[in-house]
Amino acid sequence: MRRPVTLFTGQWADLALEDLAGLAATWGYDGLELACWGDHLDVRRAAEDEAYCAGRRELLGAHGLDLFAISNHLVGQAVCDRIDERHRGILPDHVWGDGQPEGVQCRAAAEMILTARAAANLGVGVVNGFTGSSIWPLLYAFPPVSPDAIEAGFADFADRWTPILDAFEEAGVRFALEVHPTEIAFDAVTAKRAIDAVGGHPAFGLNYDPSHLAYQGVDCVEFVLEFADRIHHVHMKDVWWSDRPRRSGVFGGHLGFGDRDRFWDFRSLGRGMVPFEEVVRALNRVGYEGPLSVEWEDSGMDREHGAAEACRFVRNLDFPSSGAAFDKAFGGE
Repeated sequence: MRRPVTLFTGQWADLALEDLAGLAATWGYDGLELACWGDHLDVRRAAEDEAYCAGRRELLGAHGLDLFAISNHLVGQAVCDRIDERHRGILPDHVWGDGQPEGVQCRAAAEMILTARAAANLGVGVVNGFTGSSIWPLLYAFPPVSPDAIEAGFADFADRWTPILDAFEEAGVRFALEVHPTEIAFDAVTAKRAIDAVGGHPAFGLNYDPSHLAYQGVDCVEFVLEFADRIHHVHMKDVWWSDRPRRSGVFGGHLGFGDRDRFWDFRSLGRGMVPFEEVVRALNRVGYEGPLSVEWEDSGMDREHGAAEACRFVRNLDFPSSGAAFDKAFGGE
């Protein structure tokens, strides 16, 4: 049986969920991965009101769509970040409050705990999201950064997220961090360190998205094999990077997505450089059976065209693993 193909709604939060569900059904998706912003999912209502949750599922079901995961990236970002005015633009007013950093972080943590309860009420077992990071600004080690400063950042992550993860475990839900620049884990080395920092907490796992690894030079196929038991969800997103020197590098030159001078940029699925054939084979090897969720981003393409194209791409790409050796018919062992 092939894995369900879903669409992450984060980039579509300007549309009402009813409208997006109708479009996604016509494009051929099996379900939606609901973002906890726009009108797609109200975390506080979902955590307290089972009728609201039933209504969300009924809305999707009316279009033949299912729900396998929800995502709360924006609030999760504020748990560990050094809070500044940028966060005001991504957070709900009740989380931002008066904007005092420690208060914002505490309210963000409380909202993530509510997100676990919301997921449980919706009958889904995975919440995807970000963690933020107090040490991301220290990425480039000049002025010199001491090992103790980095260790303190991982300790801060563990202190702030362990109570959240405990609540997830109590709710029977897993949190899947999208390994991504600006998070506590942004490559294989930091993913391992983040898992260790929370003592291998059973509620902590990863939302695997190869696009955030590949342009950095991280082996996005080997990543699947290394973290086989921690990959709780998969985002399908493509990325292109230049095969020749550009005017900007991996750090982006402060250029917006879509600028012709960028060294890398996100692309619609199949139009970038992620080795998706090997990614799928790796997912088969580790026994991942969850959804393949399209996170569609391409500054140079109409998004409705791209979302439909991406669904077809994933369906054509995905295949079940074999339960037998191909040469068994010839007497092979």
